[in-house]
Amino acid sequence: MTDSNSPEQYFIDNLWRWKCDLPDKEIRAMPSLESLKQTEWSENFENLMRNRLIMGALRYGVLHQPGKPQYDRIGSIRKRIEIYAESGNKECLVDIANICICEFEEVKRVDAHFNATDDAIHAAIVTINQ
Repeated sequence: MTDSNSPEQYFIDNLWRWKCDLPDKEIRAMPSLESLKQTEWSENFENLMRNRLIMGALRYGVLHQPGKPQYDRIGSIRKRIEIYAESGNKECLVDIANICICEFEEVKRVDAHFNATDDAIHAAIVTINQ
């Protein structure tokens, strides 16, 4: 396996670019794993999620509770995305995350699975006018 910052990897990454008369791919210094563990998480978001999960357990029942009613979680996620898009209320994002946790843990779909892949679906860069 080739190191992602090695000269060999730089050559491989840029080979087709040179062939197509494109500029070289920039070399980015990658932060350490420890640094990423510190920066790529939000303690505030996690605390808000946990507080609301506790309230949700009181309202709707704890995770994996036998006989717990089924909810339209996918529909609820869609509704909250629309509300967030219109209002900008970040509470919707916390709610969506919690609904996703509940769906992940209590999924009833017979075809549900986890298959980690790079599906090439990524967020687009947007310019926000302020």
